[in-house]
Amino acid sequence: MTDPAFDADTLRERALTTLTTARARTTLLTSCVEEPDLTAQHSPLMSPLVWDLAHIGNQEEMWLLRAVGGREAMRPEIDGLYDAFEHPRAERPSLPLLPPAEARHYASEVRGRVLDILESTAFHGTRLTEAGFAFGMIAQHEQQHDETMLITHQLRKGPQALTAPDPDPVPLFTGPSEVLVPGGPFIMGTSTEPWALDNERPAHRREVPAFYMDTTPVTNAAFQAFIADGGYDTERWWTPEGWAHIRQHSIHAPLYWHRDGKQWLRRRFGVTEVVPPDEPVLHVCWYEADAYARWAGRRLPTEAEWEKAARHDPAGNRSTRYPWGDADPAPEHANLGQRHLRPAPAGSYPEGESPLGIRQLIGDVWEWTASDFLPYPGFQAFPYKEYSEVFFGPEHKVLRGGAFAVDPVACRGTFRNWDYPIRRQIFSGFRTARSAGDA
Repeated sequence: MTDPAFDADTLRERALTTLTTARARTTLLTSCVEEPDLTAQHSPLMSPLVWDLAHIGNQEEMWLLRAVGGREAMRPEIDGLYDAFEHPRAERPSLPLLPPAEARHYASEVRGRVLDILESTAFHGTRLTEAGFAFGMIAQHEQQHDETMLITHQLRKGPQALTAPDPDPVPLFTGPSEVLVPGGPFIMGTSTEPWALDNERPAHRREVPAFYMDTTPVTNAAFQAFIADGGYDTERWWTPEGWAHIRQHSIHAPLYWHRDGKQWLRRRFGVTEVVPPDEPVLHVCWYEADAYARWAGRRLPTEAEWEKAARHDPAGNRSTRYPWGDADPAPEHANLGQRHLRPAPAGSYPEGESPLGIRQLIGDVWEWTASDFLPYPGFQAFPYKEYSEVFFGPEHKVLRGGAFAVDPVACRGTFRNWDYPIRRQIFSGFRTARSAGDA
């Protein structure tokens, strides 16, 4: 009997919906500012927005038109310009990039042809087409670039260009500050999620000792206590590399924060506001997260601990797709998809909590873990080693859970993100843990 989730019509509709959703967001992010803001590099850490726009179209052409559809290359001469591994972000403004109008036309023309391919594709026969994987991969790719473009919007100086409603207010969270996650084995990763990327595979057994995890992410108020206690001026809380980094760059607070008298202010998408005490802290690097955890007498969770907390259902003794179960994310579950332009208050989304009562494991802020980005046992690069394999090693730390900037198509209980431990422009926060045997 055919699984309805893999029915061709269902897969075609899912592919169409996710591709359309991604393109609508790309259009919003590249149409809300004037051309000079599209072509400028707002930070050497990021590409000009117009590069991302044409890169999105180029990747879609390469994988869906050429690889899946067998079509001739539309513009092979630009492949090199939009190869992310050939040109670091800092040098992309000096390239002969397509101007905004031409980049939009190119991406639109590619998309029109892709929709023709989608109508005729059989979702079986090759690894790229099985269950519509290539279409899901490209939808995720575009949404990941939409997230990087949103980061660029946050880095951009000037008046507000994006707006969105704030998350609903919630009563101050008064539940337990931490939850015991029982020890024992669980299944980490996936071999069955059809659009999971290579670094999420394969499913494998992990043994995790009992530990306690924060019920919610660490808040701005809690992080302010760390600052007030001299956290940035006390070497013993920091790794040697972290201490050297914050001294060299004169870091004394999360990115975008500044003090005005007795209160902390922050800049958020062109607006200056008082730092909200009950929101998860945002724009901290791994070194800051690690130092806070040490100051609090705790530690960052390992990646395996984080995933067990997010996916393990003790009652059914199985791993679910999300903390709330196997259903796709809905607005009541998590803060995803740029629906808001900020994290929701700590303790939000009770319908999205895990069976153990841990909240906001999906959405709001990416959460730093203690773990290096490494392959799972049995890992196989697919469809190209530059997606994951070239990044494996101790240079990158794993982040989990997604942020308000992440679309549901690019966020799962198994989804893995990674970055250098110095990165702060990303939408990163954290929660802490401690071993069950610790006092």
